[in-house]
Amino acid sequence: MANLLEQGAAWLAAQLQAHASTRIEYQRDNDAVTLQATIGRTEFEIDDGSGVLQRIESRDYLIPAGDLRLGGVQTLPVVGDRIRETQGRRTFVCEVLAPGKEPHYRYSDPFRTLLRIHTKLVSTE
Repeated sequence: MANLLEQGAAWLAAQLQAHASTRIEYQRDNDAVTLQATIGRTEFEIDDGSGVLQRIESRDYLIPAGDLRLGGVQTLPVVGDRIRETQGRRTFVCEVLAPGKEPHYRYSDPFRTLLRIHTKLVSTE
């Protein structure tokens, strides 16, 4: 029997995808895949070395880890990948990255069910 908390994390990921997600296109070089992602945000505080804290907010995309497949192969986010999110007539293009020495993605649960991918807006079409 599976761990009850692991079952709960899988259930929550499925609920987010079914009821609180939007369609995105995840791109790496010439490969792309259409996914459902829940939108989030993360605030980072980065010390610039002179005692000044910079507050930076990232737009995050939460997707089931098993859904990120490029060329038919399951993969993890790479800095420089692009996410295209269309809202009405505008498409927002975000690049996978995080400020300072922060990781560009992390798992949202201890069972590695859901990826939280940090991005920065780079253009609007």
